[in-house]
Amino acid sequence: MHKPGNEIKAIVRKALALTAALGLSASIGLAQAQPDKPDMQKLQQMMNQQIGLMKPELQQKVKALSPKTKKLLLKIYSQHNRHSQQITLRQVMHEVLSDYHSMVTGVLTDNPEQAADSARRLANHRIPVGGLIPYLDMKFINDDGLASLAGFNDAVEGNAKRLAAAADEGDLVKAASLVGEITTGCFGCHTIFRGVPGKSDLLR
Repeated sequence: MHKPGNEIKAIVRKALALTAALGLSASIGLAQAQPDKPDMQKLQQMMNQQIGLMKPELQQKVKALSPKTKKLLLKIYSQHNRHSQQITLRQVMHEVLSDYHSMVTGVLTDNPEQAADSARRLANHRIPVGGLIPYLDMKFINDDGLASLAGFNDAVEGNAKRLAAAADEGDLVKAASLVGEITTGCFGCHTIFRGVPGKSDLLR
């Protein structure tokens, strides 16, 4: 009887045998897909521009955040090199959902390149106009509320990068095991962002 598990193992063995030959191209692809080393001064300028787009009541909330929380936001932004000046968080999430579907399709169809490329696009999704803060309910815009972003960021984007690395190595079993972790992270993040869908009324 044909066993899917044996087929997966055979694919993994073939992938491992080709690791040396593919290692260079995989590392080049990773370098191209990941954000460049962040310029913290430019990130700070970008954040200041985002604050300038906010309505006064939101500006006050953001300016009252602790240095630790502001550093966390800068760290999250530094992991992205695509910052939009026009699309909303909902539109960003439409792109993320497309990348998620493509990533899962790559895993399920034994296509490691599709899985890896899609996972990296998911991890490096666009930052919407005004940044992330305007799309939160005001009750979450404080040090305690924003502290949860670090965990969500690692659960979704961190695991997406780990999935991409596993796919590069031909380990689609490991890649598949990370899909659920990413999904759980998405669900958790939605609990604080989903309450303010579409265009934010906290931007000018």
